[in-house]
Amino acid sequence: FLLANLSFIDLGACSVASPKMIYDLYRKRKVISFGGCIAQIFFIHVVAGVEMVLLMAMAFDRYVAICKPLHYLTIMSGRVCILFTAAAWALGITHSLFQLAFIINLPFCGPNVLDSFYCDLPRLLRLACTDTYNLQFMVTANSGFICVGSFLVLLISYVFIVFTVW
Repeated sequence: FLLANLSFIDLGACSVASPKMIYDLYRKRKVISFGGCIAQIFFIHVVAGVEMVLLMAMAFDRYVAICKPLHYLTIMSGRVCILFTAAAWALGITHSLFQLAFIINLPFCGPNVLDSFYCDLPRLLRLACTDTYNLQFMVTANSGFICVGSFLVLLISYVFIVFTVW
């Protein structure tokens, strides 16, 4: 169940920027609008957040399978897998909304287009007509917290697995 959800998320990750890239292959002017950029950033961060949480859930699943094999079916029931998936989607959407909450209200100068088929937060923040240092710090801290937190959970899970097998 978790692996099927992860493959669905990976398909979504490939599908966020690819249609725009394929569309722009045959055009001379490769630009993305402000709205398209916001949508792309939203979906990339949703997919990335969901994937991080699903990877943590899968690490816990492996921990239970290896360290507590006799209790596996009671711990990792279908209900728990659905709860893990729902939590992954909730955290992914929350992470993405948090990233975009401050950016939508920024004042932007000039045309609201980027000369690229792919849009990311640092490139979008460069278009703002105001000082974005604090905002860049918050965006980086939020992404860093998600990455470091998931890395630590994965590391702890695999350390328990190694000590159980060893």
